[in-house]
Amino acid sequence: MDYSIFIASRLKLAGDARQGTPSLKVAMAGIVLAIVVMILSLAVVMGFKQEISGKVYQLDAHLKVANAAIGIDDNYSTVNAQPIYKAVAEQPAFAQRVASMSLIADQPAILKTDTDFEGIVYRGVDVGYDWSYLQSNLVEGRVPCITDTADVNEVLISHELAQKLRLKVGDHVYTYFIMQKVKVRNALIVGIVNNDFENFDKTIILGNIRQIQGINDWTADVGHYVAINLNDVSHVEDDAYSLYTLLARSTYVNGNNTLHGVTHTHRNNQSFFAWLKMLDMNVVIILALMAVVSGFTLIAAMLMIVLERIRMIGMLKALGASNSGIRNIFILLTGKLVAQSLLWGNLIGLALAMIQKFFHVVKLDPSAYYMPFVPINLSPTAWLLLNVGIVVVSYITLLGPSYIISTIRPTATMRFE
Repeated sequence: MDYSIFIASRLKLAGDARQGTPSLKVAMAGIVLAIVVMILSLAVVMGFKQEISGKVYQLDAHLKVANAAIGIDDNYSTVNAQPIYKAVAEQPAFAQRVASMSLIADQPAILKTDTDFEGIVYRGVDVGYDWSYLQSNLVEGRVPCITDTADVNEVLISHELAQKLRLKVGDHVYTYFIMQKVKVRNALIVGIVNNDFENFDKTIILGNIRQIQGINDWTADVGHYVAINLNDVSHVEDDAYSLYTLLARSTYVNGNNTLHGVTHTHRNNQSFFAWLKMLDMNVVIILALMAVVSGFTLIAAMLMIVLERIRMIGMLKALGASNSGIRNIFILLTGKLVAQSLLWGNLIGLALAMIQKFFHVVKLDPSAYYMPFVPINLSPTAWLLLNVGIVVVSYITLLGPSYIISTIRPTATMRFE
């Protein structure tokens, strides 16, 4: 066994219990606090990213297929779903990545009660729409039944709209569709949902697409766009390009007159994903600051440990020990402090994270943060990498100060008190 490991394993952190221990405890407390802040910062940012991106992916289509000439003229604002469904079905490799497809039409409207009104977007969906996320967030009632025999007047509204207009499940409300000629329909509220997502909850109600098709005199296959949800969104941009080329090839082969445009959720919700990227930068800054603070604390702790053992250093040098060997002794000895700090920092940090994760102690304003509490998510991989990073940075930090041992002369240490 190397003598530096042997000596370090038998030395205590503090050579003098009366003088060294309090100082080292303060240093250890500072490092523990920095580790706790790092763990919580990482857990909170990962939680925000998971929750916000999850809401975006659930409430907005992963891929949207629309008429590429949309906006030029009202005649080009619609798309026929059948050629799109057929093109996807004819490509099994892409079809396997598709979780659901739905024809959707969004129509501006005014929701009016006897005493109040609110501008909304009536989102009509067909039988292929995935209701699973909205069902999991239902406050009251059920989701609309979208079948050929179902009541086309059934709608699902948000909890925010229900409170604003004082509505409840079973109420009837008039929907005024804003067109060249205003058309009025009677809507039956069958469900109330709370997503804590203002962009969706404030303006959108969901119902049967046949309502929109009826007031616009469209056929059953016509809507504004086809929404496609994928089994895996990690390559959504590549999937959007693949679908675009697939539809372009199908248009050329089958001689269709419609050129389809494909957009993905990252493009359609740029503001949210840009915000999430900013969170990444924030956590990097926090980790860097905590690393600097704990680094200076660690250097101070090492210097205290060295000063307590000046005479031991001189004796080891007199016996022929090399500077590098003695440096290793004190790096390993200070490593005990790092190990203890890691243990307590992880225990406290993970405990606080779990308390927040399961009991939601720290609350948030949903109108500002899109959720009612601080979210927590810390993957084992991220936690392990953080701890490995702390160990590596600690070792690198200790290398520089350890060279002070090279300046200590045996003759001087004999007179040191």
